[in-house]
Amino acid sequence: MTMIFYEATRAEFASDVTTNQIELKILGAFRRELGHSTTKAEIDAWRNSMMYMHNALNGAGVPGDAGVAIEYRVPQTAKRVDFILTGLDATDRDTAVIVELKQWSTVNATYKDGIVETFIGKGMREVLHPSYQAWSYAWLIKDYNEAAHDDKIALHPCAYLHNLADPSPLRESRYRHLLLEAPIFARRESDQLEEFLRKHIRRGDRKRVLYKIESGKIRPSKNLADHLASLLAGNREFVLVDEQKLVYESALAMAREANRPEAAKQVLIIEGGPGTGKSVVAINLLVELTKRGMVTQYVTRNAAPREVYEQKLTGSMTATRIRNLLKSSGNYIDARYNSIDALVVDEAHRLNEKSGLYANLGEHQVKEIIRAARFTIFFVDDDQRVTLKDIGSTETLRRIAQDLDAVVTEGELSSQFRCNGSDAYLAWLDNLLRIRPTAHTSIDDLGYDFRVFDSPVDLHQTIRRLNAPGNKSRLVAGYCWDWKGKRNPEIKDISIPEHGYEARWNLDRDGSLWIIQPDSVDEVGCIHTCQGLELDYVGVIIGPDLVVRDGAVITDAAKRSGQDRSVHGYKGWLRRDPAEARATADRIIKNTYRTLMTRGQKGCYVFSTDPETNAYLRQASVSGSELPLNLLKAAEEQGSFSNDDH
Repeated sequence: MTMIFYEATRAEFASDVTTNQIELKILGAFRRELGHSTTKAEIDAWRNSMMYMHNALNGAGVPGDAGVAIEYRVPQTAKRVDFILTGLDATDRDTAVIVELKQWSTVNATYKDGIVETFIGKGMREVLHPSYQAWSYAWLIKDYNEAAHDDKIALHPCAYLHNLADPSPLRESRYRHLLLEAPIFARRESDQLEEFLRKHIRRGDRKRVLYKIESGKIRPSKNLADHLASLLAGNREFVLVDEQKLVYESALAMAREANRPEAAKQVLIIEGGPGTGKSVVAINLLVELTKRGMVTQYVTRNAAPREVYEQKLTGSMTATRIRNLLKSSGNYIDARYNSIDALVVDEAHRLNEKSGLYANLGEHQVKEIIRAARFTIFFVDDDQRVTLKDIGSTETLRRIAQDLDAVVTEGELSSQFRCNGSDAYLAWLDNLLRIRPTAHTSIDDLGYDFRVFDSPVDLHQTIRRLNAPGNKSRLVAGYCWDWKGKRNPEIKDISIPEHGYEARWNLDRDGSLWIIQPDSVDEVGCIHTCQGLELDYVGVIIGPDLVVRDGAVITDAAKRSGQDRSVHGYKGWLRRDPAEARATADRIIKNTYRTLMTRGQKGCYVFSTDPETNAYLRQASVSGSELPLNLLKAAEEQGSFSNDDH
């Protein structure tokens, strides 16, 4: 996917504005790249804001051969920068000025860091301070783009609110640190904006800097586990962007409120799909709330992320402190009421009703967690429920919190930081797996490396090669083969004889740390060893529990290994309520593969043991092809899409 929707020289931009072509050219590129149009409000905003920018560039005397970019997509995210001006500064250094454009006419300050209020849609809403937004985008460009980083391109962010008459709320003392990073310019301050532009762009570059930025190699994404120790030491490793920052500041405010004397419990439920930064926000909250003197713990039901984090922290802090920070969801059976200031619950969809090895302890994990803490934040994705025992749905969290008289607030994370920032890839997967119908029937131009292999041998060899540079690629599969060799490396659990392929599941000795063991790339993992964690590239073997017949995706829980606890109890449920059992198991299996196929930040490579299914996957992934709309309609009518969505 092209990084820049519109690019031109300053002179070409001026011509497009004065001939009333600018919004049409941006819209044309928008349609070509995204395959759809946008709202009238956004088109009107382009027309309005670009006239103001034209006037500012003209007043500043910006050279005609300076570069202009509009709607630049920040690497590895779904975020777009409104306007970039490039050229050379007084020392002949490559320079880019990043301008965040706002249509606001009113704004109010808040007591939250980097958060203000403005009128959007039908009422006042909390949004990011424009200075924070512009600065965070500059930080992301520097962090993700090798050209911006290695060539030392000077990035100067600012915000232009050309409809705002009174900017004083944005300049209150609490925002002073943000204004130092990225100044704001209001309606009557065009002369100051012109001075800012003159200061940083002295000579044109004939779009050379734009080319460097757009064609620059994308730097590897930061892995949360690798930077956890640095975060807990108080270093900034991740900048929270847009909804992430809003959720973070709201959580801090609610935790503060909940810890006042006689205050009511506070529960915050945050929904977010793969790669929206749930775990990054969660760990940042753990760090900041602990720094503020609150007893805070990070909680997961799934052991894999917790044990990986523990291993990464070993040596940087005592084992006791690690155990006090990172907890299993079953730890709160006997916890005293309000004995903990804050609990940060990641992957809340994986919570169980009962705890213990035999699921016979406690009353209900959600209830026990909320009772134990004054403030609880749940990060949840209902589409990542992958076992019949997973009960942490949004509805369940809400109901139990209300039963316990907690003040319940709900929010959402939608900014994508995985799958190259492509919400479209996730929507395409929903169509591919028949989870729900979406508008994304083609994978073209999604900026994500999706490939279908005809051989599991070739797939595994490719994953090994991709893993060599940084130990960030793994092969995983649906749990369709018995785990016979958990303690015997000589046993090959997975056998696909028609392709001459044999491999073993991960060894029992590695447990939840499988995903970071250097030699585990030769093994195959499953949902239980990778959920909640991220890779650069993931290879996925789709087993016989999911096949495609005439465009319909058919699942069969009976094809899972008898050792798979994900569907434990299915046969009994099938006898009691066949329709409900099949519908639930269908969603569990589809969710499992959706989750596996979103572990890779850069790419996902797949192979199905079923030839017709593999042919379907290949056709769907071929450039220029779409999932046929007639098949989508037929599949929906046949019930191939999950019943939950109808």
